[in-house]
Amino acid sequence: MEGRRNLVLFSVLIGTLMSAIDTTIVILALPTITSYFKADLFTSIWIIIIYLLIVAVLTTQLGGLGDIFGRGKIFNAGFLIFIAGSAASGFSPGIIYLIAFRGVQAVGAALMQANSNAIIADYFGPQERGKAFGYTSMGWSIGGTLGIVLGGIITTFLGWQYIFFINIPIGLFGFILGIRYIRDNNKREAKIDFVGMGLLTAILSFISYGATDVAGRGVNSFNMLLISLGILLLVPFIIYERYPEDPVIKLDAFKVHSLSLSLTASLMQALGYLSVIFLLIMYLQGIRGYNPLEASLLLVPGYIISSLISPKMGKLSDRIGAPIVASVGIFLMAVAVLIYLELQVNTAIIVLIIASIISGIGGAMFWPSNSSAVMSSAPKRLYGSISGLLRTLSSVGTLLSYVISITIASISVPRYVAFEVFLGESSLTGGVSRQFLAGIHSALWLCLAFLILAGITSFIRGSRMKEGTDLDTQVSS
Repeated sequence: MEGRRNLVLFSVLIGTLMSAIDTTIVILALPTITSYFKADLFTSIWIIIIYLLIVAVLTTQLGGLGDIFGRGKIFNAGFLIFIAGSAASGFSPGIIYLIAFRGVQAVGAALMQANSNAIIADYFGPQERGKAFGYTSMGWSIGGTLGIVLGGIITTFLGWQYIFFINIPIGLFGFILGIRYIRDNNKREAKIDFVGMGLLTAILSFISYGATDVAGRGVNSFNMLLISLGILLLVPFIIYERYPEDPVIKLDAFKVHSLSLSLTASLMQALGYLSVIFLLIMYLQGIRGYNPLEASLLLVPGYIISSLISPKMGKLSDRIGAPIVASVGIFLMAVAVLIYLELQVNTAIIVLIIASIISGIGGAMFWPSNSSAVMSSAPKRLYGSISGLLRTLSSVGTLLSYVISITIASISVPRYVAFEVFLGESSLTGGVSRQFLAGIHSALWLCLAFLILAGITSFIRGSRMKEGTDLDTQVSS
């Protein structure tokens, strides 16, 4: 039994790893892809955005499908779709085709991400989940690092197509493990809430697309209209979701103190922490003059530390309580941001590396323990829905963090210059670099505010939670 559970965990880790890699792997390859297809930057940037957008839109719904049809079946389908999207992306004959096939990839990633936490909760009891989530968090940390580093190395020595082809053998291995060891032991009779799915898709699409357009083109009537429509649609969505037998999101779940605060902490952490990573890349490339590969390597120590200690921190959260460990982790990230706020044009790079390590320790503490806190507040019948909702909030935070980074940091320089700096196509000197640094500092202050809010939210949810107790009491079957 123990061996089977470890193989299930390994399959989930592979899916998590691939999803995380492809969130970042395109960043350093984007200038090469843009030149290869003779595309403009504002078109090719959608190779990154489409992936983030679709994952953010679909994850909650696909987690609910795992509850209905079986998490193993849905998770393994995600492997196959992701592999197909990766192969098609590598063979893309044009930029529009590549954007479309990245969308296919994202559907597969959403299927895996939506059900990964729920599968862990199926196979590991509440006293063991922190350690198990520690390994999947390690997958996110390693994946983020590999995506950034491999994107530069593979593009330089093999060609940009191979950043997608690399997923094929890895994905097939994970799929074989999943088919063999992950069982559908959670299926239940239910109806799919198509209206709710449509409304939620429209809400997230309008808000995400509008916010992304703000980053690319600045504020205009079109993107403000989209964002406004998305916000307005929340009203009919909330009203409608009270009536279906199996709604997309059980709104009553948000009446549970510990669950709602854990989910909020996840969103705030994603908004703050991932924005910091984007801003540091712009600092290193635009102000310090490092090329994309050199810049990414300077951030690796923090990721390595995070990857190595995530399982231990997850195990610690099992012993002393997930909220305590998660809250300390958030505040360590905030300390790192305070150090980043002291960065100047000629600050010693060792300062940035030390802050990166502190931030990595904080991430290793937060991710597994917060995931454990969320799933421990959910009843078994809703594992997929709650797992999907957690991933959706994290994905929305990732997408908006990119928007925040580009928009605020580019206040003092032209927007196209901020894009070129982010992609490593140009660096700044003299007064312009100091102006850009001021913009980065402004964005970092906002990141710090998000992280402090996440820390407070995490701290006040309580020290310990019993599995599904509150939600089973407050949410009817």
